[in-house]
Amino acid sequence: METDWRAVGIGFAVIVIGSVIGLTIAPLGQLTAGLLGGAAAGFLAGGGIAKGTWNGLVAGSISGVLVSIVIGLVGLIIGGAIGLSGGPLGGSLGGFLGGAGAFLLGIVATVFFAIDSAIGGAIGGLVGE
Repeated sequence: METDWRAVGIGFAVIVIGSVIGLTIAPLGQLTAGLLGGAAAGFLAGGGIAKGTWNGLVAGSISGVLVSIVIGLVGLIIGGAIGLSGGPLGGSLGGFLGGAGAFLLGIVATVFFAIDSAIGGAIGGLVGE
């Protein structure tokens, strides 16, 4: 499947902006951001449902991976800070476990971002046809 990187980049930007807005306006939420970003990527890529789905999936996956990295790093820092109270071994072990748990949560978020963005991409590809 051919990837339209311009469409993916714009879809990614829509997801990020929508996610930030979704954090402040409760009814929108993250699901809407993924659907809108995927739809934007699918619409701009054109070529039907399959190409729209693919480009929406890629845009959602990239945003999910970046969210996973941020969540993992924040978990590592917070886990390390909390673990410092347990001495040298507690600090390093606490940081690792906190970061690993947060990274696992980020992987789950990546799957959800990718699925709703692919659905949005399919709709956008259908409309843009």
